[in-house]
Amino acid sequence: MTTRDRLLGLTVVVLWGLNFIAIRVGLDHFPPFFFAALRFAVMAVPVVLFVKFPRVQMRWFLLYAVGFGFGQFAFLFLAMNLGMPTGLASLVLQTSAPFTVLLGVLFLRERLVPAQILGIAIAVAGIVVIGVDRAGHSSIGVGIVVPMVLTVLAGLSWAFGNIGSRLAQPDDALRMTLWMSVVPPIPFLALSFATEGPRADLTSLTTLGSSSGLIALVGLAYVVLLGTIAGSGLWTMLMKRYEASRVAPLSLLVPVVGISAAWLLLGEVPSGIEIAGAALVIAGCAAGVLAAPRSRVRAGAGETSVRARRAPRRESPRPLVGQRD
Repeated sequence: MTTRDRLLGLTVVVLWGLNFIAIRVGLDHFPPFFFAALRFAVMAVPVVLFVKFPRVQMRWFLLYAVGFGFGQFAFLFLAMNLGMPTGLASLVLQTSAPFTVLLGVLFLRERLVPAQILGIAIAVAGIVVIGVDRAGHSSIGVGIVVPMVLTVLAGLSWAFGNIGSRLAQPDDALRMTLWMSVVPPIPFLALSFATEGPRADLTSLTTLGSSSGLIALVGLAYVVLLGTIAGSGLWTMLMKRYEASRVAPLSLLVPVVGISAAWLLLGEVPSGIEIAGAALVIAGCAAGVLAAPRSRVRAGAGETSVRARRAPRRESPRPLVGQRD
């Protein structure tokens, strides 16, 4: 991974770490599923009208859109609405990184070097340390288990979305990210009407002039413009350019930003154990991302270079959107 792309990855880390603050203030005003529907609907309308659909394999695009766009935020928003602390949510969601690496090995036949395995193990150990400490001090006690499980499911959904974006190999990563927003709004609205009720949704809209409503609008704007368009667009570009096992560990740095932001802005003060765990996450992430790749790897009966694997060719038998079989 080049220095430039590492810096882009760190930019995504900052954007996504602060994204949890925006989600928190949004959920303080909107019902969770309705907030998720708004998040994608405000993007979907201009995208359908003005953005050309990318050349991409439809099945992998749908896996990306359903996993990254719908599943991840359905579980995450519900977990945070049920009491998942903001900083802890930013941490537990990063289970997506080891899930992505595992799915990459299973479905993409990616190979890991020992330093990557060690780095991911250290980072996961740091997450476990912080999670156990934060759960022990949670105001909702053992009730934190349900939101934590939901957040882990959000991480698994994100991992499937990562695999979908890796396999899709779009001609334009940003356009694929924008068109991803077209898929979730209707499922989220259906969930909102069924579980939250139209009255709750209408009330949240008619009270937008209140202080909480205005703050929620700022949060919604951040989630859409910086969290999704900028952050997800850059992330999809990196997932297209590099192996999933190289990009995914970067997300392990997101809770460092998320917990720090929750401390500064929401008063969620980290303990000494949490700080030690965050140091483990940083060290493990650095080891995993900076690890030197294998010079040659097995590929069936022959061998291919890592450089060739980083720029996979689109297989001609697989039809693209707009092409006939």
